[in-house]
Amino acid sequence: MTAGVREIVEDLLRVTRASYAKDVAALRTIDELDSRFREPLRLALAGMVKAGKSTLLNAMLGEQIAPTDTGECTRVVTWYRYSATPTITLHPRSGTPRRMPIHRERGRLVLDLDGLTAEQVEWIDVGWPLQSLTGVTLIDTPGIASLSEDTSARAARFLTPDEAPPEADAVVYLLRHLHGSDVKFLRAFQDASVGQVRTVCAVGVLSRSDEVGSGRIDSLLSARKIARRFQLDQDLASLTLGVVPVAGLLAEGARTLRESEYIAFRELAGLERADRERLLVSADRFVRDSSVTGLSATVRRDLLARFGIFGVRMAVTVIRGGARSSSELASELIAQSGLVEIQDLVGTQLQSRAETLKARGIVLQVERLLRERPLDDAAAVRAGIERFRLAAHALRELELLADAGSRRLPLEDGDAEEAARIVGGEGTDAHRRLGESAGADASTLGSAVNDRIAHWRRLTESPLADAATRSVARVVVRSLEGVASEIGASAALWSAPAHVDASSGPGDGSGKDAAEQREEDERRLRRDHRVKLRAVFSQRDPLR
Repeated sequence: MTAGVREIVEDLLRVTRASYAKDVAALRTIDELDSRFREPLRLALAGMVKAGKSTLLNAMLGEQIAPTDTGECTRVVTWYRYSATPTITLHPRSGTPRRMPIHRERGRLVLDLDGLTAEQVEWIDVGWPLQSLTGVTLIDTPGIASLSEDTSARAARFLTPDEAPPEADAVVYLLRHLHGSDVKFLRAFQDASVGQVRTVCAVGVLSRSDEVGSGRIDSLLSARKIARRFQLDQDLASLTLGVVPVAGLLAEGARTLRESEYIAFRELAGLERADRERLLVSADRFVRDSSVTGLSATVRRDLLARFGIFGVRMAVTVIRGGARSSSELASELIAQSGLVEIQDLVGTQLQSRAETLKARGIVLQVERLLRERPLDDAAAVRAGIERFRLAAHALRELELLADAGSRRLPLEDGDAEEAARIVGGEGTDAHRRLGESAGADASTLGSAVNDRIAHWRRLTESPLADAATRSVARVVVRSLEGVASEIGASAALWSAPAHVDASSGPGDGSGKDAAEQREEDERRLRRDHRVKLRAVFSQRDPLR
């Protein structure tokens, strides 16, 4: 499926380049689109001011390279991409880009605007040799709905431009409470071009979740209930692929845990219970001068700044529960923070569909080019755009998953759950779609996909099913056909001929051997499949 999308987009860019062969400005745009398509997925972190975007970004990277204070740098769009050597390049709104020095303070990268204000800087490009950046480019954005109109305008200009698709392919949106401005932004991100894009490519994070329960050890349990309520909110659920609670400060601290911090936590864990409980009763009490511990107030303030009172309490609890090394402590704190869940959600729903999400942005930019620089004969370019629409099934899957979250699918309960799983709700690997174990062999998977295709095809043809049910079933069938193709179970894609002569052996009795028969069947399948796709996708444009 993905390879087909890649080939279609590469062909579209070739045709577009040939059509604009004498237009230098258009060729420059096409070259930029070609480069963008070869880059990793662009994933922006967005949310209101102080939602914890930079902290979560550091946690996802496992290194403190995004500024988390309230300085000027947090008001500038900053890209973090893979580079073999560390580089920082500042792009001013006027003038040439500037290479900036690399400077750390207490392990944290310091970004300097070189005497400029945030309003004078268009963006900052940070290249860093992190393996986690080879598959995704992370983009830290200023807070939306800020008291500073300039800051809000800067975020809007990047994430939801008026006359163009957004620079980001997908968004991780952080929210602490559900505000109207959150829903407004997510709608705008969907509708961020003249073409009214409606593909759902955002995941939600209930950020700073440790603060939900005032830093109590069970805070994340309460946060999960709130996140679940957010997921059931019809407006929000229709705009995101899920909401996950994350304690970003704990996650960042755990990913960058130092041996000296582990030793300090072990000291706290070894205190008498009464002394320990008095010391951890509140953040204020924790940093006061105290004779019950050998840790200085300065060390305790540093622990509080790095982990928060929730993180300190959790670290002490984990050590008392048996963590015997800094690596064991870090692993358990990461698990408790919710970081694994958001990384899984991003991986299964966004990165697994990276090719198609990137392609969607390329196609929208080509459409924009046609509007702004019309061609005398654009038939070949428009034909390439139409080919993508027919092939971009991954976008239909994302739309169906969002529908499943925002309202009940028009199916019976068992079928609704299965439909969400088949279109990738639990991951896009074949065994996950089919509900089989990771070790299932090809025979088991082939049998399962045959069975499910037969079931869902019956539903598409049932005279008792309404139009909405049949529409969902067709999307599910298309996903199953992709699974069948992936695992080589191509026989599942068509019905056996009615005139089977059991005595004739392989073939169809017309003198053809099995290989010839299979080749003919596959040609017929491709022809029939194209007809089906035209019918399915003519109902609803996956880009709209």
